[in-house]
Order: sequence, then C-alpha cells, then structure tokens
Amino acid sequence: MVAIPLPFVVSLLLCVLAGSMWMQRRHASLLACAFLLMCAFTTFIVGLRWTFDVALLRTLQPICASLIPVLAWWVFAKARSQQRLPWWHGLLPALVGVCAVTYPWWQPPVDILITAEYIAYGVALWRSAKHSHELENVRLTDLHWAIQSERVAGTMLLFSALIDGAMTLDFMLYQGLHAVWILSIGHALLLPTLALSVVCLSVTTTDDTENPAEVDESIKVEDTPAQTDGEASLDEEADAMRISQQANQVLQEQALFLDPDLTLAKIARKVGIPARQISAAINRTASQNVSQWVNHYRIEHAKKLLATTSAPITQIYLDSGFQTKSNFHREFSRLTQQTPSAYRDASRLS
Repeated sequence: MVAIPLPFVVSLLLCVLAGSMWMQRRHASLLACAFLLMCAFTTFIVGLRWTFDVALLRTLQPICASLIPVLAWWVFAKARSQQRLPWWHGLLPALVGVCAVTYPWWQPPVDILITAEYIAYGVALWRSAKHSHELENVRLTDLHWAIQSERVAGTMLLFSALIDGAMTLDFMLYQGLHAVWILSIGHALLLPTLALSVVCLSVTTTDDTENPAEVDESIKVEDTPAQTDGEASLDEEADAMRISQQANQVLQEQALFLDPDLTLAKIARKVGIPARQISAAINRTASQNVSQWVNHYRIEHAKKLLATTSAPITQIYLDSGFQTKSNFHREFSRLTQQTPSAYRDASRLS
C-alpha cells in the first residue's frame, strides 16, 4: 500500500536535513536540528503505529505529537532573544504523557488536548508574526523571510487540526477506512513544511544568542501620576527622538549598516539601549521599521559606489551590506524609483 511507506521516506529525508544542519555546527542551528529529529521520530512512529499497531507505539505517538508545537514555538522564541522557555509550556505535553500512559485504565480526551494545543500555538505564531521588531536575532536583510516562516509554521499547526477533524469524520462515517491515507498524507505535508519553516528561520538567525546585549534598562520612560496625557506624550516624543539620534549616530560612525549579519540585537548592544526601545523610537520618528531604516543607509552607500566607481552591481550590493540581489533591487527601487543600472547611467550623464 503506497501510504504505508510514505512516513518512513519523510522521516529519512528529515534525518538527512538534520544531519546537514548538525554538520554546520552553528549555535543557532542546534535547536532547529533537534526539532527536525523530533519531527523525523514522530513521523517514524506514525508509520510504525499504522503498520504494526503495537501498544507502545500508541503511547509514544501522542507524546511526540504534543512536543512538536512546543519546540516550534521555542525556535521562534529564541529568535526573539528569549533564552529559556517558560515552564508552563511543558504542562500540556506532560498532561498528554500522563493520559497516554494511563490510557488502558480510562479514556482521556488525548486527541482533543493535542488538537487544542496545535490550534493554540498556531494562532500564537500568527499573532507573534505581526511583531517583527521582536525578532532581535534575525538578520535585518532576512527579516521578511523570518516573518513568512513564522506564518507558515502557524499555518501548518492549524492544518494539523484539519487532519484531526478529517480523521474524526472518517471514523464517524466510514469506521476509519481512510485513516491510514489521511494520517500518512497529512503528516507527509505537515511535518516537512513545518520543518522547512523552522530551517528557514534558523538560516536567517545569527548567533547573537550567545552574547546577549548589555543595555541600560534605566532609560525606560516611566510616566508619573503627576503628568498629564499631553506632557507624557511630549516626553515620549523627546525620548524617542533622543534614542533615534543616538542610534543614527552609532550606525553611521561605526558603519554598522555594512554588516550583512546585522541584527536588532547587535544594534542594541552597540548603542547601549534595549532593542525594543530602539525599534519603537525608529518607528515613531522615521515612520519605518528597523530593517527599512538600515536599508536606507545601505542604499545611500550603494548610490555613492554606483556614481563614483565602475564596480559591478553584484559587488556593490555585497559591499553595501545586502546578501541577495533581489533584496537589493527591491529596496533600491523602493527608495529611488529606479533600477541600479538606470541610476548609474543617469549619474554619469549629470
């Protein structure tokens, strides 16, 4: 039957991908590697479970399944400089483990618990994807891809709930006749896509987690009861302007924008101000996010090179801090309404 070996093929491919990431020996890749191995092991258990139907496999399957959304959330939390996962994230997997082990003596709602967990973490990932300023350890040039990866991960977790719903309907209407096909094909789509989104995030994440920024938290603005709303707003505006000016000064003097691996966490460490305050100040004073703010300096540097040198455009975008040609062309066109080649030709004519 074609559906039976499919989980084993997927498991093997995930193991190969995990081995490739392990060989890189990047600190940011280790958690993603562990996530891939968990997905591979879960897929392998699913294949064995629907082939041999052993009691041990029926116990392991829900436990492994309950760990996947927690690990996925942790990978994205690490990109936000959250070094440790709060203890309460382990409550639901622990409860599922207890239910799975004690299943012969009672019939706990394990499927409902796991479905609710996947929905909760899927929604949480979609909500957190809206706060791009919190991705402190993601390279600013890859911020867009990191956000998309988080959305894909959230979508795949929600997709898991559809698989569970299809399984329930199949048992209600057809006595589970199509359960093997639904589970095998569902996991063949779910876990690899979820794994690839985690890998994509890992590739865009630097190793700043090893050296968290030392910043002065005392500069946070705290409104006193004596302040009116207008006074508080003026103080916040002045504070945002001061932080923005300080960040601009450091970015220009140290040419941080030329670093292709630049992250918000690295900027915060250089400026000495918490990352969230820098992000909020840039948004408030420049009406743009940190990635767009940095790209403005990179494009200005690229414009000088285009006008004063004959270097190829490929070398110019690399020297300006961009990692991909597509990102460079998109940002250049957004800021100048011209392509790099057209700008170079126009600068020579003037």
